[in-house]
Amino acid sequence: MGEAETATIKYGADDDAMQAYLREGEARAYALGNRGPVRFTADGAIHPDILEAYWRCGFYIFEGVLGREELADIEADLKNILGRLPAEKGAALDAKGRPALGADCKAPTLFWSKPLADPFGGTDLANGRHPVKMTEPTPAAGAPKEIVYLILGSLQFSDSCLRVYGHPHLLAVAAAVNGPDFTPFNEALFIKEPGLGASVAWHRDGVTHWDNANWDQGTHGFNFMAQLYGCTPANGLWVVPGSHKKREIDIKALVEQAGSERLPDAVPFICAPGDVAITNRQAVHGSFANTSKDWRVTVNFGFHRRKSVLGVSGGGIHNAPGIYDDNRIQARSRLIGYAIDARRQRFPKERQFDYAPLAAMDKPCKWDTEVKASLKDYNLMDLSI
Repeated sequence: MGEAETATIKYGADDDAMQAYLREGEARAYALGNRGPVRFTADGAIHPDILEAYWRCGFYIFEGVLGREELADIEADLKNILGRLPAEKGAALDAKGRPALGADCKAPTLFWSKPLADPFGGTDLANGRHPVKMTEPTPAAGAPKEIVYLILGSLQFSDSCLRVYGHPHLLAVAAAVNGPDFTPFNEALFIKEPGLGASVAWHRDGVTHWDNANWDQGTHGFNFMAQLYGCTPANGLWVVPGSHKKREIDIKALVEQAGSERLPDAVPFICAPGDVAITNRQAVHGSFANTSKDWRVTVNFGFHRRKSVLGVSGGGIHNAPGIYDDNRIQARSRLIGYAIDARRQRFPKERQFDYAPLAAMDKPCKWDTEVKASLKDYNLMDLSI
């Protein structure tokens, strides 16, 4: 895939201002000092400089996490997934007449949008947490009526994404940020196709704990965002550094003050293929429609502190509300064990991560074809707060 043949789409009268914003945002991003490889101390802990930068900024770019072999695996799975999408929204079959990906799932899987549109901004969807609609550029003639831009429950569709989920360095970061008993959140594939990819309006994740007396800068967890092709200011996520530390932020007022959705303090993710970002879910973040010539495909997966989910009634955005008791948390956490074992089978020379909660489970998490079949609709058990 890589670079597309299509011409770059413009932002009309705002195009010069937008291009300047992209350049200035890139300069601000590189000045933050929150990027580099995953580094460890002599005793095997995540280097404190990484944690300092993450908590200061609300995100960190880990460079060179995924190698060429693993990226090739992900790309092969991606091409298979794209070829199996429904021929159109609501169709049971793909373009070749085969049963379409996700068509028989009960859990939410495929999210559709008009090309270059903002399907959530300015609506009541997702508890109204996207209060302002982003600019919607005009797509090129001949663009499809609708495109899939987000796939939830992605581990049931891609073994390579499951293996990324079990990456020992990333799980070590999760333990350092959320504690050794960290729990899953959910997993997704974000697909920003050149000249078509939808925007995601400015928002903050998390709906459960904003009024909690014990709320702090890490209460609603984080997401990892592994980049297959890398990302640029034009197609990548943008974050307002430090905003994860604030309990209350009026996003609509920020946009009105800026005079457009180009928030002046926001910075873009700049990533090469194989880089993985960690993003605090409480940070103000969003992305613009992909008017560029470059694909952005993000393998997204998040984790929580156990104390943020245990005994909590879920937010109901990603699945039906429910109380997250020990049994549900343990059942959902088995996916981490399966991912670790799947990765062991693919990369046998790599040192495995020792996920502490696995020791308390009644049986080992062994990855095989039977378990793979059982993952259908696993995201009904997501731990969404």
